[in-house]
Amino acid sequence: MASTYSFDIVSDFDRQELVNTIDQVVRDIKGRYDLKDTQTTLELNENSINVSTDSEFTLDSVHNILREKAAKRNLSQKIFEFGKVESASGNRVRQEITLKKGISQEIAKQISKLIRDEFKKVQASIQGDAVRVSAKAKDDLQDVMQRVKQEDFPVALQFTNYR
Repeated sequence: MASTYSFDIVSDFDRQELVNTIDQVVRDIKGRYDLKDTQTTLELNENSINVSTDSEFTLDSVHNILREKAAKRNLSQKIFEFGKVESASGNRVRQEITLKKGISQEIAKQISKLIRDEFKKVQASIQGDAVRVSAKAKDDLQDVMQRVKQEDFPVALQFTNYR
């Protein structure tokens, strides 16, 4: 039996679920009467989604559909960082939605400080864009998970590698 137990706190999302979400949004846009003739396009890149549409009003509708479909597929709203709206040729608008992945050093420091201050028997170490949390008792790790879930960090957090 292992003498210490650990898990990682990461910020990631399921890429396939995002692809499915984008497909659903495109289908929804083609089916909706108010958006059917807007020639709205969504293009999924490695780290962003590019949206091109008629007006800011239809862009807001696309945002709402995207958020709704993402929520149904258990994707956090925090992975989307909406860029500024730019005007494109032909009286159209476009926007780049950046996909946030990974924990920044600043947020990782906040998480590890929270754990150090409130849990004396637990160690937290920053490893790249993840935070490794380890302790001798599984119960302590469960308590840390519950406490981290209560905080509202600006990124979506998941717990992986629980051993």
